[in-house]
Amino acid sequence: MFVAKHALWEGGLHPEDGNHAPYHVEVRDILKGLGLSHLSLADRYDSLFDRPEVDFVFPLLNRGGFLNSEMMLPLLCTRHAIPFLGASPILRGVADDKHLTKMAAAARGVPTARWAIYRRGAPVEEARCPPGTRLVIKPNASSASWGVQDAHDWAGVEAAVADIHSQGHDAIVEPFLNGSDVEVPVITIAGEPVVMPMMLFEQADPTHLRTYYEKRDLVDRSAKYRLVPFTDAEWQPRIAEYTRMIAEEFRPFDYGRFEFRLDLEGGTVQFLEVNLQANLWSQKVYGRSAELAGLTQSQLIETILCESLGRHGLL
Repeated sequence: MFVAKHALWEGGLHPEDGNHAPYHVEVRDILKGLGLSHLSLADRYDSLFDRPEVDFVFPLLNRGGFLNSEMMLPLLCTRHAIPFLGASPILRGVADDKHLTKMAAAARGVPTARWAIYRRGAPVEEARCPPGTRLVIKPNASSASWGVQDAHDWAGVEAAVADIHSQGHDAIVEPFLNGSDVEVPVITIAGEPVVMPMMLFEQADPTHLRTYYEKRDLVDRSAKYRLVPFTDAEWQPRIAEYTRMIAEEFRPFDYGRFEFRLDLEGGTVQFLEVNLQANLWSQKVYGRSAELAGLTQSQLIETILCESLGRHGLL
């Protein structure tokens, strides 16, 4: 069973979710073309409230419109003892919580900039706020930079945290880091995490704060940044090693994207976050990386699916 918000979509860009809709359509059509004996489609959580007659679930209904929705499908599959693609519910929850992933990275010795978590209902104290002349404030469980804001003083931080809390989310605060994001896609081969070719969101302005609307292709961002292969001889091996260190915290996870902020001018790299159910669309990081690795988009999806089926003893 393939479960995705836009599993039944027949249009182009979605007015709110943007390129997420054609992404889900692409995965659906690839799965149909793999020759599976039976493929059922669903676009709602309630398709798993009662146990469906399926032996495996490919869950992509991550952004369900409520906090920690990334855990829902894995939890429902676990409730029915149905094997599914991706990490366990608890690991999906840890990865979705940016504060907890930063704690895991820092504990492994991976460079991670200082940050503060302000949970709803807990004190919002200036003493815990990381230093910096420009600070980034966002929902602790946001995806695609939804709700991201910046501030230059504590009053601005406090107002941004209050705004995020009023929308039902915890807030995380960290210093703005100049540079560009290095995106590291990882898949599993024979049970072992393998670092795929890295990609760089090369920014024309290293101080630009990327927005949700840019990431979802709902506004033109072509002049602001571009996605290019990252092959820097000095930094690529170091970032690959950091990725392998963090990946040990989440095995088995089938596939996931690990993100770092690289400041070439300043000579620093900092871990940002993990996305264990990363976007697999051919026009995004995974698709472009797969092309560099010599894989078609269909081969990428088939490889990830095959590895997970084998891990669950279904091959």
